[in-house]
Amino acid sequence: MPSELLEVEALESRYGRIPALKGISLRIREGELVALVGANGAGKSTLLRALSGVQPVAAGSVRFAGADITHAPAQARVRAGIVQVPEGRQVFAPLTVEDNLRLGAYTRPREEAEAQLARVYEMFPMLRGKRHEPAGTLSGGQQQMLAMGRALMGRPRLLLMDEPSMGLAPRLVREVFAFIRTLKESATTIFLVDQNARAALAVADRAYVLETGRIVLEGTGRELAQDARIREAYLGL
Repeated sequence: MPSELLEVEALESRYGRIPALKGISLRIREGELVALVGANGAGKSTLLRALSGVQPVAAGSVRFAGADITHAPAQARVRAGIVQVPEGRQVFAPLTVEDNLRLGAYTRPREEAEAQLARVYEMFPMLRGKRHEPAGTLSGGQQQMLAMGRALMGRPRLLLMDEPSMGLAPRLVREVFAFIRTLKESATTIFLVDQNARAALAVADRAYVLETGRIVLEGTGRELAQDARIREAYLGL
């Protein structure tokens, strides 16, 4: 049985006086792909931000690889191996594609960054061809590939993916999820948030359902995809 990489216990977070996360508890094991599904405003992105260290935690605990990181700063979490692909891609538009990628490896030794850059170009040949162009000139799908490549430059132990298929055409959504499957097959540990619940559950080993800041269901991806409540609320069946 793979060891638990991430352990979240009774996590709470607020925006001012408004509670956003209400006692979240979950586990992610080494090599797992775990999905988080829920409606807009349920708190999915807030949870990822809390795990990244950019959203304050009001109560509860977060342990990563056995260490308590509940109040660790974001940069310490990146160095530990927690890397996020942010919602909306958030590439640095004026910088070149290659400069964007190199920024993802700012915590890594130079030699390691060079080797990882070569790997990312193998994964995304399109990025190699556009490496000297400003990131802002890329299409939405290309920017999503860049955001994923930038995250991989940090050689993550845990990859947080926030809405990677948002705003993309169906063909590009299929490409994004095909790449996510490739990462899964390479034993990358992934925590995936995506509005496309059908695709997210299809690729997930396990999944959680979040409603108004609380975990209300959990199970394997297949179990939740077949659950009548999930099919009606999120799959349109």
